[in-house]
This record gives sequence, C-alpha cells and structure tokens, in this order.
Amino acid sequence: MSDITMIIAYIRPDKLGDVKQGLAEAGAPSLTVTNVSGRGSQPAKTGQWRGEEYVVDLHQKVKLECVVEEAPVDDVVDAIEEAAHTGEPGDGKVFTMPVDKAVQIRTGERGPDAV
Repeated sequence: MSDITMIIAYIRPDKLGDVKQGLAEAGAPSLTVTNVSGRGSQPAKTGQWRGEEYVVDLHQKVKLECVVEEAPVDDVVDAIEEAAHTGEPGDGKVFTMPVDKAVQIRTGERGPDAV
C-alpha cells in the first residue's frame, strides 16, 4: 500500500474559496486547480441568443488535485466535501488514488519526503 494519495475533486467554481480554506485547515494547503467542463447529474439549461435557442449541457467546474501522505486523507476528503456541499445536483465528486512514486525535481527527494 502506498504512503501517498492523490485526491481529485470536481467542484462548482464558486465554492473554490471555501474549499481552499477547508484544505488549509485540514493541513493540505498545496493544490493544483484546473478549469474544466463536464456533464453529470446537473440538468441541462436552455437559453436564447440572437433569437436562436441553445442548450448548455456541459457545465463549468473546477478540478482540484491534491497529493498528501496517507494519514490525513480522510480529513482532506471530508474538508472538500463539507466546503463544496450545497445539497443541489452538480456539487461534484471526490476521488482518491494511491501514488506509486513521487519525486521532487528541485531537490531529488523521493516518496513521502517529496510531498
């Protein structure tokens, strides 16, 4: 079993500030953020532009990636879940995966020391 875990979360963009604060309080301040579009349980929206109707079924989301040592994984997942929760469809999802290797390029540290 790996000592390092990658946590990937897809959340609403407006909840990013709350999630960043929750992660800092959980002891995992380092993260990577990517703007993505996705489709899930959130219903499609219709709109009108220049007299033409269109459907938006890909919603804007934020993808967070956070790599932590195994001990605080549950705390980090709970922090993301609590901070991103609105109770409505489209709140997002959190995934965890073991990391086989980690190398910090600048120092050459490996394993948990690289995190």
